[in-house]
Amino acid sequence: MKSWNILWGALLLSPTLLAIPVKLQAQDIIKARNYPQQYFRSPLDITPQASGTFGELRSTHFHAGNDYRTQQRVGLNVYAVADGYVSRVRVQIGGGGLSVYITHPNGYTSVYLHMDRFNASLAKLVKEEQYRLKRYDVDMALTAKQVPLTKGQIIGLSGNTGGSGGPHLHFEIRDTKTQNTLNSQLFGLQFADNIPPTIRGITLYDLEDPIVNEHTPRRHPQVKALATGKYGLVNTGVIPVNGKFSVGINTNDRHSGTTFTNGIYSIELTLDNKPVSTVVFEELSFASTRAIYSYVDYAYQLKTKVKIQKSFRDPGNPVNIFKYLANNGIMELKDQDVHELKYVVKDVKGNSSELSFKVQNKESYQPVYKQVAGVKLLKYNAENTFSSDNLSLKMGKNVLYNDLNLLYSQGAKPANGYSQVQHVHNTYIPVLESYKLGIKADSSLPKSLTSKALIVSTQGGAQGGFYENGWVTASVRTFGSFYIAVDTIAPKIVARNLTAGKHVAAQKSINFTISDNLSGIQSINGYVDGKWVLFEYDPKNRHIWHTFDDLPAGSHELRLEATDWKDNTGVYTAKFTR
Repeated sequence: MKSWNILWGALLLSPTLLAIPVKLQAQDIIKARNYPQQYFRSPLDITPQASGTFGELRSTHFHAGNDYRTQQRVGLNVYAVADGYVSRVRVQIGGGGLSVYITHPNGYTSVYLHMDRFNASLAKLVKEEQYRLKRYDVDMALTAKQVPLTKGQIIGLSGNTGGSGGPHLHFEIRDTKTQNTLNSQLFGLQFADNIPPTIRGITLYDLEDPIVNEHTPRRHPQVKALATGKYGLVNTGVIPVNGKFSVGINTNDRHSGTTFTNGIYSIELTLDNKPVSTVVFEELSFASTRAIYSYVDYAYQLKTKVKIQKSFRDPGNPVNIFKYLANNGIMELKDQDVHELKYVVKDVKGNSSELSFKVQNKESYQPVYKQVAGVKLLKYNAENTFSSDNLSLKMGKNVLYNDLNLLYSQGAKPANGYSQVQHVHNTYIPVLESYKLGIKADSSLPKSLTSKALIVSTQGGAQGGFYENGWVTASVRTFGSFYIAVDTIAPKIVARNLTAGKHVAAQKSINFTISDNLSGIQSINGYVDGKWVLFEYDPKNRHIWHTFDDLPAGSHELRLEATDWKDNTGVYTAKFTR
């Protein structure tokens, strides 16, 4: 009989046990609550197909909804999925674009993003607010009496606005009280799917050094498919371990009839049939959506573009998807027996894939831990500061996911810079929240340009910031290499369909391309005959436009202003007739 002398943690009392899994018998999936069935209808009138699913691993966040395909076009009717009222309507530059939130009497809120147009009543309210505030992006809270809706009522048309990468409808169901998003397929709004998830690989992590970083020893045994839903290792031998360790998995899902790669619903890891880690994409909190940087092996992803979902949790990771977690998912074998690790991966329909492999404690296996000396140890659960002659760093609690041996050095001054490059650790370590980064300007920065100074990353462009007492300080959300630059160049405005003196009676709108060289667009203001008019803005296409409404015939004068975050303003003027 196998020895159970294994470090598990206090399985029944551990604070890391976040929920007791409950099985839904009909589909054999884990869920924490029951969901109303047949209460909500589909938001579209076409056969539902998904281009993205709930919990899918995006580059900067967990995907909080299900993306409905719209036949590669905009303009499909979008319907209220149940009775309720519009509680919020939003126009966002980037992000969700044109969005509608409907509060329902059963405690849930449905959300519709990237719409092309609102229905007439919503469009009127939004336009009035845009003109009142004199801005395109608005966020309005509505009362239950303003826009009541019945199930199946049209709320607008599907589109491609905001941060959308193509025409689709992003749809969510939220818990009205918490605003946490829930997997809408659990409400019966499902997509056809009889294909089990794909397991592409696994990774073993040696964790005697509790600080996980790019130097943590990793091994990647090759995986092969054995049969539908069954996987094994190419090398079926026993994998040696020594000391604390854990594992991660590269897995995804695909739906019937499509080629899109989607996220999975649950990942269960057991050791000799005893649970170690259970991840379930049932509910997500926006407060911890950036924790995807810690949930995946971020350093390995940057190096390889492969997303390994870790079955252990960094101590500063607040993500709520771990429904069961013993000892933070970290294992240690105390005997020399052969033990079995098993992954079971499921989609929301209950299609399942499995992978089993053997591990054994062997003293002869000696993982190599690379030690890199830092200038200071930063603690994830404490406030941290670091300073040098040219750098100041101030970090609040829980900005880091794990402790960090901070690396710091200086590089040569760039040709367009006003400081030396400050190498603040490296890009392989993510952060959950922003921290204050200050860089001292050198003597070459003239007083006349201090208001135009900002911090620039050599990896990701402008970070913002303001000058004070010889220092430029900004809130940044990455580590990397930074220096001071200035932005004195105004945004550029180029007309697409307007020339001086043009007669535009046949045009519905006037269109422009807008761009900025560094700090980014802060505001856009257009005036016709001295009166503010609404210009809409699609940043992904650098496109702004004004749609003619009730402009009378005759001669008119346009003034269009675009201001960046360093208060440089570009101006375009033209006279035209209508």
